[in-house]
Amino acid sequence: MTIRTLIMGAAGRDFHNFNVFYRDNPDYQVVAFTATQIPNIEGRRYPAELAGSLYPEGIPIYPESELKELIQKFEVDQVLFAYSDVPHEYVMHKAALVNEAGADFRLMGLKNTQIESTKPVVSVTAVRTGCGKSQTTRRVSLILREMGYTVAAIRHPMPYGDLAKQRVQRFADYSDLDKHECTIEEREEYEPHLDNGVIVYAGVDYEAILRQAEQEVDIILWDGGNNDFSFYKEDLAIVVVDPHRPGHETTYYPGETNTLHADVFVINKVDTANPDFVIQVRDAIHALNPDAQVIEGASPLFVDDPEAIRGKRVLVVEDGPTLTHGGMKYGAAYVAARRFGAGEIVDPRPFAVRTIVDTYEKYPDTGIILPAMGYGEDQMRDLEETINNADVDLVLSGTPIDLTRVIKVNKPLQRVRYELQEIGQPTLEEILKAKFGK
Repeated sequence: MTIRTLIMGAAGRDFHNFNVFYRDNPDYQVVAFTATQIPNIEGRRYPAELAGSLYPEGIPIYPESELKELIQKFEVDQVLFAYSDVPHEYVMHKAALVNEAGADFRLMGLKNTQIESTKPVVSVTAVRTGCGKSQTTRRVSLILREMGYTVAAIRHPMPYGDLAKQRVQRFADYSDLDKHECTIEEREEYEPHLDNGVIVYAGVDYEAILRQAEQEVDIILWDGGNNDFSFYKEDLAIVVVDPHRPGHETTYYPGETNTLHADVFVINKVDTANPDFVIQVRDAIHALNPDAQVIEGASPLFVDDPEAIRGKRVLVVEDGPTLTHGGMKYGAAYVAARRFGAGEIVDPRPFAVRTIVDTYEKYPDTGIILPAMGYGEDQMRDLEETINNADVDLVLSGTPIDLTRVIKVNKPLQRVRYELQEIGQPTLEEILKAKFGK
């Protein structure tokens, strides 16, 4: 008898696990996906074009809030939990609900989910969202290219649109972002690589993506999302940890998996963290993974005109996922506002409209920071209106992209940029040259 399976996800890891393990597996019947974390991704179907011959009508996707009813409705035998950046306790609460409803609860590991490449793979993952994966990935790509290698960054999935069309996506310039109708969240991850001349791949079917990328580059760079582990079997696993959130390296799923799996740790943001927290994080990762090398790094801030910030009433805009399910209270733009003498950081909540209001209700701890929510056209329009409603002199944007490419802002805007800067030794360059030196 086939094992009737439901997959809990958030439009990423769930689809990958299905593709590599369940898609053509006659021992299992996947009756449904559930969706959470990301707005407006439920109510779709995983399309037949991607689901394989066992699923000629595709697979329905329901809200996770209906989980217990779905287990009963579809007579589910097994529930697979397949999304990231949640506390361990949260995972076990879901397990208890699933078990009480009568089904088994499953987590999948590296053996059954990682794909092997014909090319060397470097992965950059983290213990939480917002640790600094992006600038670490950019630094790694720069070093590898200076060593003479061609590199493609393959980004953890963010398929929020037409899944069949998004099966394999290749981004070589900004026009590709428009062609694929990328959301703000997608642009935040892709644009910085394009700015550096690095091709980006993403999509839904990560084996097909890998095989295409292998045809044009020497080294694959896995650019992780949230705190998920790599979809590909890596030759070097780099994991970023955050001393602003000590203890999270052992208390969040699946970030602790990354902690145990790392070849190299980057303790980021040591320039702005409490020194005691840096020591606490260093001790924790050493206790779990004493053989991994440890790099300390900073994320120095850059703005075009620091004097234009001084004394001004400022609206601070930060990366959305970092503030929402990432749980960070602030980001680079807030730090820049304080460092460069803003007269006032203005609360955006009185100016928020529609889906931005909904975001504040769901994540009340976001406070006086505006998360750059843009998972679709409606949210981008609401973000634009909220910014333009705000009674401020200046907008400081800590998102990795130029927001003015996707929304029209009616007041001055400065971008806050940040890059990884290693402190002391070892450095990423030394480690990468030792591993891949020609």
